[in-house]
Amino acid sequence: MDQPDNTARDNRPIDKALSAAVGNETPRPASTTSGLLAPSTDRPRILVVANQKGGVGKTTTAINLGTALAAVGERVLIVDLDPQGNASTGLGIGRAERKVSAYDVLIGAALIEDAVVPTQVPGLDIVPSTMDLLGAELELASVPRRSHRLRDALARMPRHGKKREISEAEAQITMRPYSYLLIDCPPSLNLLTINAMTAADAILVPLQCEFFALEGLSQLLRTVERVKTSLNPRLEIQGIVLTMFDQRNKLSDQVATDVRTHLGDKVYRTVIPRNVRISEAPSYGKPALVYDHRCAGSKAYMKLAAEMIQRERAIRRSAA
Repeated sequence: MDQPDNTARDNRPIDKALSAAVGNETPRPASTTSGLLAPSTDRPRILVVANQKGGVGKTTTAINLGTALAAVGERVLIVDLDPQGNASTGLGIGRAERKVSAYDVLIGAALIEDAVVPTQVPGLDIVPSTMDLLGAELELASVPRRSHRLRDALARMPRHGKKREISEAEAQITMRPYSYLLIDCPPSLNLLTINAMTAADAILVPLQCEFFALEGLSQLLRTVERVKTSLNPRLEIQGIVLTMFDQRNKLSDQVATDVRTHLGDKVYRTVIPRNVRISEAPSYGKPALVYDHRCAGSKAYMKLAAEMIQRERAIRRSAA
């Protein structure tokens, strides 16, 4: 299996494609796009990527949306709350680099800015995960505000993150505050996912185009309503992303039609197809958009990011 000749810092094709998709003829340098997407200058927009069903594309969506947003000049932080740590692995963060993790942040042993690790993608950082998160729910059982641990940690974090020794080019990026936080959740509705929902502004739901995925969606929506009622009144459904779409399979079309009928505009127009390159990318520690930006999966994520940008702009205008 040959690896495409793309470097993690060669984001120009992605930048160009996304800029065209959002209506800009030429890509703008990162230093001139600060605040392009963020709905508020006071705090970053926090989106949780969640679905209690495994294998639906949560992690793939989190890292590729993060990459796409960074490519158009936003500064993005991904928080990996899945004990499997696939988002960390998919962004090339080895086990040895995860000296401080999301687990340490949740139990109060470290500040979240101390857990941030820069990725190979300029403008994209991550709070990595370790298997220690498996024991977090038990350890937090008797802790006050156990459902607010992540929210409280994020509230204390400096918007620019922690200062570190970096190059001049990187300094131009890190001097900007984070505009987006993406939280990658485990495939279950446990305390980790509840912490993510309590901290978030909105939830982005990847939904596999298969029958059983619909059953899980209804349970997730009920959980969102409970969290909104008891823990986080501002939580909203940002959107539903249809993933692993197979145009050769009639069931994919049927599931997509059913979801759009019941949820309407909440469902993104862009669908993510089944794609071999998307599956290969994590083994190289790269997002699909960097591994092979020309493949069908990468192009779909570029379109999804552009659609998300437009949706976020509409949210910002309505809140003004």
